[in-house]
Amino acid sequence: MRQVAIYGKGGIGKSTTTQNLTAGLAEMGKKIMIVGCDPKADSTRLVLGGLAQKTVLDTLREEGDDIDLDEILKVGYAGIKGVESGGPEPGVGCAGRGIITSINLLEQLGAYEAELDYVFYDVLGDVVCGGFAMPIREGKAQEIYIVCSGEMMALYAANNIAKGIAKYANSGGVRLGGLICNSRKVDRESELVEAVARRLGTQMIHFVPRDNDVQRAEIHKRTVIDFSPDVPQADEYRQLAQKIDENELFVIPKPMAIDELEAILMEYGVMD
Repeated sequence: MRQVAIYGKGGIGKSTTTQNLTAGLAEMGKKIMIVGCDPKADSTRLVLGGLAQKTVLDTLREEGDDIDLDEILKVGYAGIKGVESGGPEPGVGCAGRGIITSINLLEQLGAYEAELDYVFYDVLGDVVCGGFAMPIREGKAQEIYIVCSGEMMALYAANNIAKGIAKYANSGGVRLGGLICNSRKVDRESELVEAVARRLGTQMIHFVPRDNDVQRAEIHKRTVIDFSPDVPQADEYRQLAQKIDENELFVIPKPMAIDELEAILMEYGVMD
């Protein structure tokens, strides 16, 4: 079983990318569980057809510790299993603790004992909170992919996440599998992200073009592969799924000093 965490700047498209690529893996016959680690609880919406899934933390608050796995785990497109960690009540507590609580509970309830090929953790934003770093810190995820674009703040976040991976690489065994460029149609975007990936010691594993088919599928609460299986964008996610399934390049990244990153951004015209 491969445990994969998807990180990236808030709003970069982690949840959309995760659900679409897992649809591609499921189409290949892989058995998958997605653990949503964002308090918004939108990490499984597309694979579950828009189901507003009850989160682990909400269930614990309402029913106490004695709960069954089927209360928090739902099955969606092509058998993909989905769990949403949720978060604390607004203004109370640390959202990152929801990840810790959820993973521990899933382990206790036997969710990881099924014949799973992959577990994907869709993690909120940057690695600035110990709770959100938990899949890295405690070795729950062995593989990390960073979703980014050619925009400055997305690449700043990618570099910060690389710092978190490097920090816990020896203690937790986590490795970076690559950058996924979720295109924003920035000038020279593919070249820029490839340059940043090389400097980090990794690869741009796939360039996902920007396409309105993604939004059309989301409006219908489905992934592109489910809603429009024959469009070119569906094939992009299939290619991403194939590349991740076959990936063998896992590294301890070499994060950059800010001036090094800014020099690359200036070279490619982002900071002109």
